[in-house]
Amino acid sequence: MNKKVATERNDILISFRRAQSFFRNRLYHFYSSYTLLHPRVSSRGAPATRDLLVAFLLYRSYVQIPRCARDDSGVGYNYRKNRLAKMFRTWLIAATIFSLAPVALQAAGRAECRTIQSRILGRAVRYCVLLPPSYDSEKTRRYPVLYHLHGLGDNERSLLRFGGWEMVEQLQESRRIGEFLIVAPDGGRGFYINSRDGSERYEDFFTAEFIPAMERRYHVLGNRAGRGVTGFSMGGYGALRLAFLHPQLFGSVSAHSAALFDDMPADVAESLGGSSRPFGKPFDASFWRQNTPVTLAKAASLKGLKIYFDCGRQDDYGFDAGAQALHAALEKRGIPHEFHLYPGNHSWQYVAEHFDESLAFHWRAFATQR
Repeated sequence: MNKKVATERNDILISFRRAQSFFRNRLYHFYSSYTLLHPRVSSRGAPATRDLLVAFLLYRSYVQIPRCARDDSGVGYNYRKNRLAKMFRTWLIAATIFSLAPVALQAAGRAECRTIQSRILGRAVRYCVLLPPSYDSEKTRRYPVLYHLHGLGDNERSLLRFGGWEMVEQLQESRRIGEFLIVAPDGGRGFYINSRDGSERYEDFFTAEFIPAMERRYHVLGNRAGRGVTGFSMGGYGALRLAFLHPQLFGSVSAHSAALFDDMPADVAESLGGSSRPFGKPFDASFWRQNTPVTLAKAASLKGLKIYFDCGRQDDYGFDAGAQALHAALEKRGIPHEFHLYPGNHSWQYVAEHFDESLAFHWRAFATQR
């Protein structure tokens, strides 16, 4: 084969593979957003619909190859009259058709958002679930589950909005993590605790109603080894606190930029949205101290619990100091844990830079405890 033609063919193949990946990802993200905004759309027919659309986009984008290109000498020639181009178009049509099956296998993961009616809270609570690629096809398989708690001002869709789903898919494709469910409930602004005045019993709801309901609805392992909890900021506080208070429920816990203080300054409580209700009105400093993970870590029974947490050195609220205090408390007791201080502030950008680490941490915990 002519060296120039071989080079051109390789360039075409590389371009096709890049475009296939691009269009597949863009289409899935569009379709997922559509189904989340239109809950009446059945997700059961999603794989076939998406596959047909992927095939259509690939055909439209790549069968219609540019008619004219130039070789190194600057002489133009017509691709459509070129034998290589004709062979490529024929191959492309066949490959597009046969790619339906592998596309479905590679990206059958989906998200669904629903509500659960809580007797304890006396209201409905929204939640979203990220389901792994094989979930719909392997009905008898039981998966680990990671509960994700959002930060103050966010809700159950934070992972979907800020690219968490894409990161999970990329880590699965690169085999850094395996398949597990991620369940994200709406935690409001209550720090995932039972409020000081007893009016909001979110901790009771989460442990007694939410987890059992999720494990009845979805085919998950339903044991400590296959259950983890993670969160960012307020959610990091909630994840650590729930795991430290209920170590029999969780085999692993992680937190990014957790809201940690020995004593929360009044100005910080105000800057976090004035959300003082969970800790009393006016703010009850002693109630905060007895509930902070830093305090709980000094006495909680944490044997067998896998622990990971990190924080930015330039955290806007000073949570890096609280993270170091938690690290010191765990280290003093000889409790194994993984702790990191990284450059960065208190933001989703910081979380995005390190979310892969906590996901890989939980996957290792799931794998080693099964």
